Amino acid sequence: MTQLVTSSGHERAVAALQRSYEAIPPGVPVRLAKRTSNLFRFREPSNAPGLDVSGIDRVLSVDPERRTADVQGMTTYEDLVDATLPHGLMPSVVPQLKTITLGGAVTGLGIESSSFRAGLPHESVVELDVLTGDGRVVTATRDGEHADLFRGFPNSYGTLGYAVRLRIELAPVKPYVRLRHLPFDDAVKCAEALREISESGQYDGEPVDFVDGTVFAPTDLYITIGTFAETAPYTSDYTGQGIYYRSIQQRSVDFLTIRDYLWRWDTDWFWCSGALGVQHPLVRKVWPDQAKRSDVYRRLVALDRRWQASARLDRWRGRPPREDVIQDIEVPVERLPEFLEFFHREVGMSPVWLCPLAARESWPLYPLEPGRPYVNVGFWGTVPLPPGRIPEHHNRLIERKVTQLAGHKSLYSTAFYSREEFWRHYDGETYRRLKGAYDPGGRLLDLYEKCVRGR
Repeated sequence: MTQLVTSSGHERAVAALQRSYEAIPPGVPVRLAKRTSNLFRFREPSNAPGLDVSGIDRVLSVDPERRTADVQGMTTYEDLVDATLPHGLMPSVVPQLKTITLGGAVTGLGIESSSFRAGLPHESVVELDVLTGDGRVVTATRDGEHADLFRGFPNSYGTLGYAVRLRIELAPVKPYVRLRHLPFDDAVKCAEALREISESGQYDGEPVDFVDGTVFAPTDLYITIGTFAETAPYTSDYTGQGIYYRSIQQRSVDFLTIRDYLWRWDTDWFWCSGALGVQHPLVRKVWPDQAKRSDVYRRLVALDRRWQASARLDRWRGRPPREDVIQDIEVPVERLPEFLEFFHREVGMSPVWLCPLAARESWPLYPLEPGRPYVNVGFWGTVPLPPGRIPEHHNRLIERKVTQLAGHKSLYSTAFYSREEFWRHYDGETYRRLKGAYDPGGRLLDLYEKCVRGR
């Protein structure tokens, strides 16, 4: 076992965290005092004291024999991957962006191209310590005293408590990933291929370790399958001048190191760096490689939103106002073509990301049917508002369509459900029971208030 932080050091960090929590005055909303965020529910900056989580951001240990890692709740996947890859291991699911934290991915859900076989990040959790709303630190496992919290923590978004420590399962890796980009000209054929690959774990007689997809247009779709490899005839580099998502249309086969594969989307924040000019050849040459990463772009977007620079420029140019359409949704794989047809017609944004998944177990606050194949559809950008429409026009359309298709919607961004509808989707009965058990004084925000009303 590789020990990275001593148990006594972790205990001191937890005690400091509890003191920070106790110091926040009653009635003041509890916010995490941290530099990065992957949420897109923007709020005005606050002078109120935040919860100091700076001491719980380390990897505690890696156990190569048991294939587990103990990590503090604010540890980023970037740091965890750096600790596990030297052992030939990776977290079972590594969300796409480097600064996503373990605690954030579990309480707020995450996904990636191994999710068709490994489920979502919280499904690889063995146990977790949680600082609950009533100030306790409890250990939750599948079958222990706090099994209700273990199952209810995913999709609770910090409204029941904060992960202090997690023990997670790790998966073996090989040094390289061979990619094959498979083109489709029809969404129905693409969805059927996603279903077959996900259920069989194979393509063309070979094992598939990773699978996701990219939609550039209604008749220009790709499935990318990844297979571990011990050797590679070459490796591509998309951390500097190259742009990964463009390679999907340009190459049928590609090779990446396992580390570059895991972070292939981070360098250009999928394709969103283009809105900041980073994909322009001249800008790209002078933009430092170390600043080509999602957290840098996220801070720039937050500044733009705060100062309304883009909106002012659009008004000066006489352009219509634009709506942020930043969402991840899941629909059953057989409903994917219908969703894409709606999306192309009503929203018209591209590219769009596809990621198949199948939940391994039941999780009450995000009730996917275990074993049933779903597809996550991710789309992140802005679109012009039609004349006379309300500012949330497209997002409300998407929300209604997802409900019609028996899908679900991630809560990291804007939501508009009525209170009754929200709790119908996210198991209000179970949530109220958990809230009463672990935050009876209501020190933490209610899930609806936080994720819909944006408190």
